[in-house]
Amino acid sequence: MANQYETVFIMTPVLSEEQAKETVTKYRKALKDLGCKVIHEENWGLRKLAYPIQKKSTGFYHLLEYQGEGSVVAELELTFKRDERILRYLTIALDKHSIAYNEKKRAGKMKKQEAATA
Repeated sequence: MANQYETVFIMTPVLSEEQAKETVTKYRKALKDLGCKVIHEENWGLRKLAYPIQKKSTGFYHLLEYQGEGSVVAELELTFKRDERILRYLTIALDKHSIAYNEKKRAGKMKKQEAATA
């Protein structure tokens, strides 16, 4: 059975919007080539970093949520390490509670619950 993962990666702010989109397309295609199913993705855009990385204070953030085998994560992270356009990345394995939370969030049910409690 495939596991579900969520990877957030930060691209260097030196890239143009078009180059950032090409980078995301590259990683989306890499996941599909590795047999993963991309479930959801979010472009968080250009954001300020919590601390400077390689003398840069901003970066393009992108989130990919996907299903795949555990070996895929190591291959994806190796590709991130070799890519000079990537400043940082973080991959987490999602448990059943995280998957349910993400599904509710995407369906917009979280806002309804917040409004009901307010």
